[in-house]
Amino acid sequence: MTEVKPLRTVRSFVRREGRLTAAQQRALETLWPRFGINEGEDIINLEDLFSRDAPKVIEIGFGNGASLAQMASNQPDQDFIGVEVHRPGVGQLLNLIEQHNLTNLRVACTDAVELLKHRINNDSLDRVQLYFPDPWHKKRHHKRRIIQPKFVNLLASKIKSGGHLHMATDWQHYAEQMLDDLSTNKSFINCADDATYIARPDYRPLTKFEQRGQRLGHGVWDLLFKRN
Repeated sequence: MTEVKPLRTVRSFVRREGRLTAAQQRALETLWPRFGINEGEDIINLEDLFSRDAPKVIEIGFGNGASLAQMASNQPDQDFIGVEVHRPGVGQLLNLIEQHNLTNLRVACTDAVELLKHRINNDSLDRVQLYFPDPWHKKRHHKRRIIQPKFVNLLASKIKSGGHLHMATDWQHYAEQMLDDLSTNKSFINCADDATYIARPDYRPLTKFEQRGQRLGHGVWDLLFKRN
C-alpha cells in the first residue's frame, strides 16, 4: 500500500536565521523569561499577560523591533505583542524592551498564523499590524504571501468590532492584492476616504528602510481597515 503523506502547509516565511550577537544571546537567555511568550497550546489571557485591561495590539513580523519598541514607548496606554520567527530580531527587541523600560510589550517567537489560530481568543484584539511583509514577488510564490482571503477571515475573527487591521508595503502589486482581498471581505470597511490607501499615520514610525526607499523614489502604501 502506498503511504499517503500529509499535505505541507504553505508558509509565508522562510527561516534564515543569522548568527546571534552576544547581546542578542544574552537577551534571549535573561530577558525572555520576563517578556517572552513561551510555546504552548493554551489560550493566552491577554489581561493576565500585562496585568491590566488595555487595548491589545499584535504586530506580525517586527524585523529588528526598533519600530515596534518606539510605538510601545509612544503609546503606553496600549499593550503590544510582537510576533517574529527570526531569533536575532527577537533578541534585539528584548534588548530594546530593557533599554527603554517598556512594560507594555511582549514577544513571541513563533508562526503568527498558528498563534492567532490556537492561542488568541476571538474578538480580543484592538489592532493587528503587518508592516512590509515578504512580497514574494515571483508569481509562482504569490501563494506564500501572508495576506490571502483565508488569513483575512482569521484576522476578522480575532479583531474586535471597531478594531483595525493596518498594513503597509513598498511593493505595489502586493498593495493592490491586499486592497482587493480586504475590500471583498464583508467583515472589513476601508478607512481611506477614497477606499484605497491612507497616508502613514503618526503612530507608525518611519523606518530607516523606508527613509532609504524614499530617497530612491520608492513608494509605500498604507492600508487601514476597520472591523465591522
